[in-house]
Amino acid sequence: MEFKLGRVANESQYRLRSYEAAGSTNAEALAAARAGDPGRCWFVTAQQTAGRGRRGRPWATPVGNLAASLLVVVPNNPATAATLGFAAGLALDEALRAIAPDLILRVGLDGFEGQGEAGRRDRLRLKWPNDVLLDGGKLAGILLEAEPLPDGRLAVVIGIGVNVVAAPEGLPYPATSLAGLGVGIDAPHVFAALSDSWASVARVWDEGQGFKSIRRLWLDRAAGLGEAVVVRVGEQSFSGVFETIDEEGRLVMRSPEGLVRTIAAGEVHFGSVATSRK
Repeated sequence: MEFKLGRVANESQYRLRSYEAAGSTNAEALAAARAGDPGRCWFVTAQQTAGRGRRGRPWATPVGNLAASLLVVVPNNPATAATLGFAAGLALDEALRAIAPDLILRVGLDGFEGQGEAGRRDRLRLKWPNDVLLDGGKLAGILLEAEPLPDGRLAVVIGIGVNVVAAPEGLPYPATSLAGLGVGIDAPHVFAALSDSWASVARVWDEGQGFKSIRRLWLDRAAGLGEAVVVRVGEQSFSGVFETIDEEGRLVMRSPEGLVRTIAAGEVHFGSVATSRK
């Protein structure tokens, strides 16, 4: 399986390190940062055997799925660096829309194909903080890891796992894959499109100065916005309506009693889970 950068990524002087198999592309990227890699480098593998998800959960990537990590070096401002996850989610969303335009459906009343915004329903949605959903199932996850560098800057690794041919089983939430929903695109194709869309989105992000624009675009594609959600933070659960994300990417929700709560990290649950848990 051969991975290549897209044309825009090449012209933007990104670099690529590709592996037949790797324990973790995030670990490879962090090791490169410690060895002095200046960043703007993608690490991608055809098979990942020791990947990690949020909260340290294992995340294996079988052959055919995509495991890619991008190393970026930025000023040491953790709050700003954290917004890279939203930029990455937006970049993956843009890439998938570019190579699989049928991921956007138009549905209208009584099943008729709708016209205009009133009839538009996106199958792809962005789930706070760093997931991409397809038809309500998790298609991709994004994991940020960071380490301070001796020169005072921050190495940030953006790990992106996409279920291209298969979705993991036994998860506490729905998961899906492109192949499982009839989208015939392989991992190298997804990666090339992702590398190009990232190069464009990164220019908008502009070391955090453009997060206002990223935030607006992200909210346009957010899952559950304006709906009832439950957010689990450690052993606690908070229920309410997902109102927005703030200027630092934190989730803002309003409880049934009208209390506004801002959450920096947690797990969001929608639908019947959100309406039944208190």
